[in-house]
Amino acid sequence: MGRFILSRLLQAIPVLLVVITATFFLVRTAPGGPFSAEKAVPPEVVKALEARYKLDQPMWQQYLSYLDDLVHGEFGPSFRYPGRSVNELILGGLPTTAELAFYAMLVAIFIGVCAGVMAALKPNTPQDYVPMSAAMLGICMPSFLMGPLLVLIFGIWFEWLPVSGWGDLPGDKILPAITLGTGYAAYIARLSRGGMLEVMSQDYIRTARAKGLPEWVVVLKHGLRGGLIPVVAFLGPAFAGLLSGSFVVETIFQIPGLGRFYVQAAFNRDYTMILGTTVFFAALIVLFNLLSDIIAVWINPKLRHQLREGR
Repeated sequence: MGRFILSRLLQAIPVLLVVITATFFLVRTAPGGPFSAEKAVPPEVVKALEARYKLDQPMWQQYLSYLDDLVHGEFGPSFRYPGRSVNELILGGLPTTAELAFYAMLVAIFIGVCAGVMAALKPNTPQDYVPMSAAMLGICMPSFLMGPLLVLIFGIWFEWLPVSGWGDLPGDKILPAITLGTGYAAYIARLSRGGMLEVMSQDYIRTARAKGLPEWVVVLKHGLRGGLIPVVAFLGPAFAGLLSGSFVVETIFQIPGLGRFYVQAAFNRDYTMILGTTVFFAALIVLFNLLSDIIAVWINPKLRHQLREGR
């Protein structure tokens, strides 16, 4: 297992390097700059600001300097928040984004597993077609459409739930969590259905039924353990995707999380904030992919056997 983890970490290094390099040069070549404003800024002020943030250096030198800061765990100062570093801004917005992603993951798992198991128990019947059609609709409907639609129905028409904010009341978190988690619930439903269909046709399931066990015991005790392996492997990338893809939902519902900082940084041309957030999200995706691979190997005896044999 240690060799497996080490190989995954070594594979992650070039991936992160490509992300850093591509983001760095794409951001620097975009129109505008961090000190562009509606009012004209005196040239000497612009030069002083560029010298302070090392923007007057050649591009390659800025790139090497940024890599050196990353090695030491520093994302640099924010251009639009004087006196604050990108590390501070990320740590300030991350708890809210992580909380939103956690609630969205609960919504996705509950809806997805229930729909997938229900569809797998009676394949090619209305019990299968209805939840799978709903899952396809959830995949096709983006969050920037789902969010306003839920706000219109439950916030404006029925006035049941608040339409913005992130307070201490549970109602503040329902609409954002559903908006963010619906798309992933659809993927989990399809994975659950496929995994359960494969497992429920195995010999040990027929043996359990032949022993006279109730159907719910066969499904919950014997079927789910193997049928949800594809879902478990998907949870790591899914949670990373929820963290990194929350900026649309945070913008719609005015949630003060990390995704909203990312959107503001893009509009403000805050180079270091864009770079730092992108690198942070990329590292999270790599980390959660690694964790999901480890969990999948741990719960699947076949994968553990292949790992021992070096395959």
